Amino acid sequence: MPAPVRCDRPNLRAVPDLLLDPLSGRTVILAPGRAARPHGFAAADAGSRSAEGCPFCPGHESMTPPEVARRGPGEADGPGWRVRVVPNLDPFTGAHEVVVLSPDHDRSLGALPVGAAAEVLAVMRDRTAHHLREGRAYVQALVNHGREAGASLPHPHAQVVGLDSVPPAVEALGARFSAAGADLVTRQADAAAGRGLVVVDGPAPAWCPAASAMPYQMAVAHRAGGARFDEAPDPVIEEAAAGLGEALARLAGAAGDPPYNLVVHTAPAGHAGPFHWYVEILPRLSVVAAFEHGTGVFVNTVAPTDAAAALREARPHRS
Repeated sequence: MPAPVRCDRPNLRAVPDLLLDPLSGRTVILAPGRAARPHGFAAADAGSRSAEGCPFCPGHESMTPPEVARRGPGEADGPGWRVRVVPNLDPFTGAHEVVVLSPDHDRSLGALPVGAAAEVLAVMRDRTAHHLREGRAYVQALVNHGREAGASLPHPHAQVVGLDSVPPAVEALGARFSAAGADLVTRQADAAAGRGLVVVDGPAPAWCPAASAMPYQMAVAHRAGGARFDEAPDPVIEEAAAGLGEALARLAGAAGDPPYNLVVHTAPAGHAGPFHWYVEILPRLSVVAAFEHGTGVFVNTVAPTDAAAALREARPHRS
């Protein structure tokens, strides 16, 4: 992919570091002088980690709505599961599910063994496919890790949210692919390889976008991922989980297991034209403040090349 496009809006030309990311559509100012290196960031308070009374821990299955899917042995709504899916107690749509990543109260997605992470990603794929078959227009799979990232309970979990219409941001992403007439994910990954931005190499590389909107932001995509997450075959899921797990473990090693949002970007059912599903990792090491809300422009205080170097050098942290 070519270097991030510098905005040509007349009222913004005076800002030398204003960049537009062709993939995400975000406008970014890189201001690395405003923050320290990775060790200068304090890990956010994740809140109480006690497993006592946790509804997602084994033996507490009666504290959740009846499960809708599981991986692992045992009877429904009893222990023995490796991954468990239940309806969200406080849904904001008609199809809103929680995917409990593992029985371990303290083991996040990046800390899981590769096989366990692949099983989690496969369950997220399968639930996405289920809701699309049920007639939902779009399904968003995501992880909020840590209280500051929106997690209401500390036991690591993902969410799958089915929507009756395609959200504007998803339509806009598809429009950017169509306008480019190309695979923007592959373009960005290829460009990252030539600019020192790759964090994890392999069949499913992870990289820091050149116009990252926040410190240590990463994207992960399988080279043969296809347009839709729900259609990804098991071998692709397994390799994508390996790249994703390594990226998250390096983030934990570099920045002290920070809160983050993880979003699976996928084409909606019926999408025509180029698309490539990918995972976006958005660490919450900085605050989206008044300037960002007022202008829609993100200020990133860590240069993506520095972030990628720190992540490559970090010792992967797996609890």
